[in-house]
Amino acid sequence: MLDRVMAPRPLSLITDELVDYTEATTRMAELVEQRKADEIGDTLWLLSHPQVFTVGRRTRPEHLPDPSHGVPVLETNRGGQLTYHGPGQLVGYLIVRLGAHEGIVDYVREVELRLVEALATVGLPAERRETPPGEELLTGVWTRDTGRKITSIGMRQSRGVTSHGFALNVEGDLTPWQWVVACGLPDVDMTSIARELGSASMADTRTAVRAAFEAG
Repeated sequence: MLDRVMAPRPLSLITDELVDYTEATTRMAELVEQRKADEIGDTLWLLSHPQVFTVGRRTRPEHLPDPSHGVPVLETNRGGQLTYHGPGQLVGYLIVRLGAHEGIVDYVREVELRLVEALATVGLPAERRETPPGEELLTGVWTRDTGRKITSIGMRQSRGVTSHGFALNVEGDLTPWQWVVACGLPDVDMTSIARELGSASMADTRTAVRAAFEAG
């Protein structure tokens, strides 16, 4: 059950397969400037990245991977801490103008709830979590039955327009998560749809996410 009924927020959709992370963030920045100028409407960009770790402003050095693993580590200007991107993961960048009385935290909560809805569509019960006072942020989406984290979310806003977004683990190798402290949470167990259900379809997941965000 979702925490609340979400009002429709139709988004234009961009879809790609595997896109280099640096190239993607450059294009995302261009989309943000276009949205600020009202040259485009609210947009969801679905894609995946080659292997890369990205770090937010609050990432601690001891949470980083050993360089011997050979996976690049790149700094970002988003919120959140360290996360991993790789093949088999569905990344969604959200370029959205916030409402007059809407903050980035409000929108992140909405993103969590829409992804809970998408996961329910593919047969995986999931939930968002409240962060206890004084604890590390529990932003993201977690499986309801096993208590594992399946989606990372890190966003920012500039002049009322959001950027960055979410990373939903669909299929693929989860090993790189074991090389780091993901999301600033030493005990987190990162998972995927394939791990939870025994199999996963990227195509079906994309369709479910599109519907949950009313993107087309």
